[in-house]
Amino acid sequence: MFGNSKIRGHHGRFTPEPFDPQKQVAVIRSSICTGEKVAGFRDKHDGHFTEVMLIRSQKDIEEFKRTYGVDSLKTEY
Repeated sequence: MFGNSKIRGHHGRFTPEPFDPQKQVAVIRSSICTGEKVAGFRDKHDGHFTEVMLIRSQKDIEEFKRTYGVDSLKTEY
């Protein structure tokens, strides 16, 4: 789940996943044990989480927000 190598593409950039704000919520999932963080989308209906981007710094969070037009992100543990 965390640190999936297919999340990032060539040279650390990632290919944007489709995001539907009507059906999905943008969240950051954080491991309680390691603190590793992944940004992605949780389906509002069934709770399924789709990993999009490994978060290593605040810069990654800002890139995720800018790419998907998200103002704020909730962190889930």
